[in-house]
Amino acid sequence: MKITEDVIRKITLETIEELGLGATKDEIKNAVRSKIETMNIDNIDLEKKNMDSGKVILTSFGLNKPGIVAAVTRALAENSCDILDLSQKIMGDFFTMIMIIDITASPKDLNEILKDMQKVADDLKIKIYLQHEDVFRFMHRI
Repeated sequence: MKITEDVIRKITLETIEELGLGATKDEIKNAVRSKIETMNIDNIDLEKKNMDSGKVILTSFGLNKPGIVAAVTRALAENSCDILDLSQKIMGDFFTMIMIIDITASPKDLNEILKDMQKVADDLKIKIYLQHEDVFRFMHRI
């Protein structure tokens, strides 16, 4: 059997639903890995394959000041992330920004990118959150 990203995504979504919203990322990752290991797969190396690939939702907010968008986009570019969509809004002294980014070309996984973005957030005294698109969709479905 050959495994595709769509198969991994389906297994991940099923696992999230089984474990519930209280499950941690590590619990989900370990459960998905266990399910995949029990399958007869001939084209995947589970130790080297990055399961944290694809689209990621970045949300950011804080007090507005010059350079926020530049700093966030610079950090994404340094991580070889592609910005697919961006929405920004200034509301008085506050800004909000939502991005859809593709991290498949990045040499780093989602956790490493998150750490880099946290440094940017700390430097600018803003909040930045990253969530894999599938997790975001699952958590916000009706």
